[in-house]
Amino acid sequence: MKYEIRGEPLPVVICTLENGETMISESGAMSWMSPNLKMETRGGGAGKMLGRMFSGESLFQNRYTAEGGQGMIAFASSFPGSIRAVQIDPAHPVVVQKSGFLASTAGVELSVFFQRKLGSGFFGGEGFIMQKLSGSGIAFIEIDGSAVEYDLAPGQQLVADTGYVAMMDASCQMDVQTVKGVKNVLFGGEGLFNTVVTGPGRVILQTMPLSGFAGTIASVLPTNK
Repeated sequence: MKYEIRGEPLPVVICTLENGETMISESGAMSWMSPNLKMETRGGGAGKMLGRMFSGESLFQNRYTAEGGQGMIAFASSFPGSIRAVQIDPAHPVVVQKSGFLASTAGVELSVFFQRKLGSGFFGGEGFIMQKLSGSGIAFIEIDGSAVEYDLAPGQQLVADTGYVAMMDASCQMDVQTVKGVKNVLFGGEGLFNTVVTGPGRVILQTMPLSGFAGTIASVLPTNK
């Protein structure tokens, strides 16, 4: 499989498949394709379907296979930002935000990922239930806005506002940190909690989380009187 990522701020990844090669995507992710791509919709069992529901994805996945020769298929981002190609192998699974998975080659496996500390779930918003990508292959991840990448050493920490963590290596850990000081909480405008990522591993932050964008738009919309 060969691919090319085009366009900003609404990018698309265009994949060229050899005969018999298969791509996996979430329901509705395909934008255009050549006529020799055969689509098959699968649920993968009740357990996997429930996991996808919790992680913010659709219950069903689509499989596209090139038949009778080389084929082409494109997957477009659903929000202004960027698409990142990530190499997955058994030794290096990754964890991505809810709805961050766009498409992958057939060898990549998706599962729900729960953080071990409950604080991440109740207060961290994005941090408790995420998606884990394992297996072998290439996965395409949606980033809200632009991507900024850091490599954290063992024990090194990075503090981010809720929703800014788009992806991290599964070797990283995520927890929640309370903003200290009453004045900071009341007037700082950053909320009550921050997300703390601890290395070792790579972490990718996004510059325009969908949740933050929605809040900004809502704040300037006229209210009904």
